[in-house]
Amino acid sequence: MKFYNSGGPNPRMVRMFMAEKGFDVPKVEVDLRGGENRREPYLGVNPSGQTPALELDDGTVLAEITAICEYVDEKKRDTPSLIGDTPEERAHTRMWTRRIDLNICEPAANGFRFAEGLKMFQDRVHCIPQAADDLKTTARKKLTWLDGLMGAKPFLTGTKLTMADILLFAFLDFMKNVGQPLDPANKSLTAWFERMKARPSATA
Repeated sequence: MKFYNSGGPNPRMVRMFMAEKGFDVPKVEVDLRGGENRREPYLGVNPSGQTPALELDDGTVLAEITAICEYVDEKKRDTPSLIGDTPEERAHTRMWTRRIDLNICEPAANGFRFAEGLKMFQDRVHCIPQAADDLKTTARKKLTWLDGLMGAKPFLTGTKLTMADILLFAFLDFMKNVGQPLDPANKSLTAWFERMKARPSATA
């Protein structure tokens, strides 16, 4: 088994998830800046040309971060689940993971790709520079909305760390370095971010 790793928030999210689960696997570094992910032999591993990817012992390749994390969660049953122990908990985690991915991570990431990251991405994906500011605003507004729902909860879904927390942390930690820092007025999320940053897995 091997994990195709690179810079960026997506591989970071999976590395952190694996660290929380105690799931150790050899890593193969993929050079995103050099475009290694957009040509063979990597396209033979993951035809979407994105990282990360997890190659299993039988040669099966899993891509897409939530799919990899769910696989890891199910394979490593001797550690607490980061998805949930009941159908209700799992549904709740998946609901919030989906909301965070669609409403915060995707618009924030595309806001970066279409602006600060345009030089790197303009020949790799369809970029819409004129949409960058609106996408960043969309993500910012949803973060304020989420902050209002957090209250005193230690984690996004309640009292347990879940995949939703790890996804949001990985993206917020990346975005603060590319022109989209978390608004300190979002006090609940700011406190949550500092708690997440203090976890040993945050260095994965």
